[in-house]
Amino acid sequence: MIFLSYTLDENTPTYGNRNKFVIEKKNSINEGKIANDSSIATTVHIGTHIDMPYHFYEDGQTVENYDANFWLFNNPLIIEIEPKVLIIKDELIAKLTSMEDNNYDILIVKTGICNIRDTDEFWEKNYGFHPDIYDYIKNKFSNIRVFGFDSISVSCIQDRLLGREAHKRFLNPKKPILLLEDMDLRDIYETTMIDKIIVSPLRIASCDGLPCTVFGITNG
Repeated sequence: MIFLSYTLDENTPTYGNRNKFVIEKKNSINEGKIANDSSIATTVHIGTHIDMPYHFYEDGQTVENYDANFWLFNNPLIIEIEPKVLIIKDELIAKLTSMEDNNYDILIVKTGICNIRDTDEFWEKNYGFHPDIYDYIKNKFSNIRVFGFDSISVSCIQDRLLGREAHKRFLNPKKPILLLEDMDLRDIYETTMIDKIIVSPLRIASCDGLPCTVFGITNG
């Protein structure tokens, strides 16, 4: 098994760098306390996280609407692309057009931006995905229920209006494809043989986003 998600810390980048992850030690063994005890303050849209339909729809699903089996993916499709512009569309659709539907249930796209996650460019000029990609996926790969990628958001910060439409298209409660953002894809490639993927979100009730641990199970 390999991790496809990042750990959270105070250097974790966020969309537009607007929020920070803060951890504070409330009790410390070094200060004579019996045990270490920490608290955290954070947005739920941070690090590797999943956007729920409730993020953009008042009647949208939250984690309570999905059973445990939903988070196990037995037929992942992993694609690498080299984006030419910040809004990804044609190069991804071109790749998907050449593929048969093998009952894929999760689509993972590596743009390579994960390799510069420790720079400001990662959040200042992040890749986004065009809303029409949702329609293409739904029409050709009807079993895909999660779309994951290494960019910080489906919304490019340079075009937030289009990004909102992308969120709304993917998260439409009638036929949602959940968005798994800011995945750690540094060590996997299109040729990496991953048999299964497990997405393990924090089970926070009535919440619009959930930090996740993601596991890839390779065939050795």
